[in-house]
Amino acid sequence: MNQEDIAISVVMPCLNEELTIGTCIEKIRRAFEENRIAGEILVADNGSTDRSVEIAGRLGARVVEVKQKGYGAALAGGIAAARGRYVMMGDADDSYDFSHLPRFLEKLEQGFDLVMGNRFAGGIATGAMPFHHRYLGNPVLTGIGRLFFRSPVGDFHCGLRAFRRDAILRLDLRTTGMEFASEMVVKAAYFNLRIAEVPTTLKKDGRDRPPHLRSWRDGWRHLRFMLVYSPRWLFLYPGAVTMLLGLAMMLWLLPAPRRLFGVTFDIQTAFYGLVALLIGFQAVLFSVLSKFFAIATGLIPKPARFDRLFLWANLESGLIAGSILFAAGLAGSCFAVGIWGMRSFGPLDLSKSLRIVIPSAGALAIGCEIILSSFFLSTLGLATADRRRVEIPAVDGDGHG
Repeated sequence: MNQEDIAISVVMPCLNEELTIGTCIEKIRRAFEENRIAGEILVADNGSTDRSVEIAGRLGARVVEVKQKGYGAALAGGIAAARGRYVMMGDADDSYDFSHLPRFLEKLEQGFDLVMGNRFAGGIATGAMPFHHRYLGNPVLTGIGRLFFRSPVGDFHCGLRAFRRDAILRLDLRTTGMEFASEMVVKAAYFNLRIAEVPTTLKKDGRDRPPHLRSWRDGWRHLRFMLVYSPRWLFLYPGAVTMLLGLAMMLWLLPAPRRLFGVTFDIQTAFYGLVALLIGFQAVLFSVLSKFFAIATGLIPKPARFDRLFLWANLESGLIAGSILFAAGLAGSCFAVGIWGMRSFGPLDLSKSLRIVIPSAGALAIGCEIILSSFFLSTLGLATADRRRVEIPAVDGDGHG
């Protein structure tokens, strides 16, 4: 077939799958023939040392060698080499039902960009999925993904999925491991791709060896990716709660000691309130910096309100706010030193003096943080600014325009 004749490319990552690769290719070919689909079968080999490549080539599949190791790397190489307008990806272990290909293709033809299989809706055979995957790993990670990214997907880690090749290439997927599956869904939600789900099934794979998936290691990599990709949940919400609790504790204790449930809380507790305030503020600041960095580097799309935000959250406003806080902290510190001078710089009643020093030190620290972060955000703003073309007039041999 010519490239323009190929409707869909089925990409299978492969690493020593000689027992099942042939069965998968035959099932895909049968799905093509029975449904009159013009498609190609592409095996993204990730360094097999068995007969997988030989079997795939003999059965007419196109084999692409991907040297960089990893599930995500193999799939990225296969997707890049695919010739079809659409791509379906599926494991080469004979656990997925490739006869479901038409239901994925139907959704793509309806205009969806990403069509996910849902094994929980279609059915999971006995022994096909470990207990801790079925009732802990998949539900928890899928729930986190739906909460963090407002994704409609009910099975984040289903390996059988189809998509418009150009749409997924635009996402610039970068992970190389098992978390590639999460990255695709997360970025599809971020970039507002049209996502649909269809029921599919999972049966026990045909391998005679343990799977490449390592439950806890790869589960952590999925979770780590979702946390890092969501500074709102990683930094902003925990930081805001910590900051508010610390501030409330300080304000409650600064006037005088308090007694609650038979326990007296004094200036030492207020000091820990200051620590909580600073930690929380730093976390909130990390959230803002991470968001701006992700936009500047193209990891996430630039929100429509982003440019409007810079109209007031700019370098100058940050410098003003930071300077006001810093000046207040400096004034309080000078006042505390003045009181100390009145005592001939001798011993002080810490319970009283620290009620001035603690809020002053907090204002100094937060003021400096705001000033420094404002300069850093201004630098990131240069990276996100629209580049304007400057037309240079042509110059003739005499140096005239």
